[in-house]
Amino acid sequence: MTDRRRTSLAGRLALYAALHGVLAAAVAAAVTAFTSSPALGLACALVVAVLAATLSSGRALGAAQRTMLALADGIRSFRDGEFSMRLANRRGDELGDLVGLYNEMGDALRTERHTLYQRELMLETVLQGAPMAILLTGPTGRVAYSNRSARHLLGQGRRLEGHDFQEVLAHTPAEVRDVLAAAEDALFSVADPGAGEETYHVSRRSFDLHTRRHTLVVIERLTPELRRREVEVWKKAIRVMNHEMNNSLAPIRSLVRSARVAIGRPEHAHHLEGIFDTIEERATYLSEFLEGYARFARLPRPQKQPVDWREFLDGMRHLAAFRVQEPLPDRRGLFDPSQMQQVLINLVKNAREAGSPEEEIVVGVEGAADGATALLVMDRGRGMDEDVMRRALLPFYSSKPSGTGLGLPLCQEIVEAHGGRLRLQARAGGGLAVTCVLPG
Repeated sequence: MTDRRRTSLAGRLALYAALHGVLAAAVAAAVTAFTSSPALGLACALVVAVLAATLSSGRALGAAQRTMLALADGIRSFRDGEFSMRLANRRGDELGDLVGLYNEMGDALRTERHTLYQRELMLETVLQGAPMAILLTGPTGRVAYSNRSARHLLGQGRRLEGHDFQEVLAHTPAEVRDVLAAAEDALFSVADPGAGEETYHVSRRSFDLHTRRHTLVVIERLTPELRRREVEVWKKAIRVMNHEMNNSLAPIRSLVRSARVAIGRPEHAHHLEGIFDTIEERATYLSEFLEGYARFARLPRPQKQPVDWREFLDGMRHLAAFRVQEPLPDRRGLFDPSQMQQVLINLVKNAREAGSPEEEIVVGVEGAADGATALLVMDRGRGMDEDVMRRALLPFYSSKPSGTGLGLPLCQEIVEAHGGRLRLQARAGGGLAVTCVLPG
């Protein structure tokens, strides 16, 4: 800041006092000389000094008061978020310095607000253009922010800000509503008439904003990524199959040539049985290897029939260890019992391999208002982190060293063949909940 100060405020007051003193002395001397009365001269000097001090101090203090009032108005404008007000600075004292500091602070605040506005504008542009649905709810449960994808997915394009989150969910499909109403991350699929089956990943995080609790919900569409990864997985599967088949066919071809030589030479005929045993062993291995892949590919159409849930679960006791969550619905389910047995066996096996105690593996059945039925398998194992949950339904993907990666995809194929949907969801306190929704 340029130093414009010529005299200080205290210096000005001292100068005024000195001038008043000189004026009073001159008046006293003149009156005394004219009247020959020192007392009258002193009295006149005091009157003149008081009048001069009153006039000059009133003028000086009035200017200072106007400056202070202007500063007070400017500070109030700062409080209200208005930083464009500036004050003319014609003073050369401490108040002038204060006015200069006020103007500098206003310039700095206005520049900072402009920078923040540009950043907010850039962030808003990024969020609105993001492919995932982003939604922020406040401590009262009302939507504080939603981007374009969230409005399209949850509100048919209308604004969601200010609406209660539960009211927004009331207008969404049941599978979406159930997942978003929970407090854990989840993976779910929705039937889209125009695009087929759409898979989404939901994550939610809570944080404090201005000492108030807020929740950020992010819904990411995984269908294109899953399809891309599925192609990569199939390529990998083909490479594995090609490798395994060559590993078996190459020695078989060599053994066939050896067998032909042995047939032409009677002295080597005793080698034929060992050759044929080795060929049979390699052919059996190759057949079993291909059968594992073929089993996934040739899933037959389900033969649905009414099934009593209690009889179905009781019949599973000798195949898998789990605890039944009571009560079970009286209404029968409509599904292929042998295929759903395979689903339940795979899910219970996964729960056990995830480290869950057997007594914590719980199977429950819940009815829905639209006639659908949900078969739940819950455990207290290691669960799935976000990356594993994204890939869990990909064929041949497994987080276990000895896993085939066919268990969950096969379960999904069976459930979808029944016209239902499979959903994965992390459990509060650890573990995983797998929900198979079967239509009524």
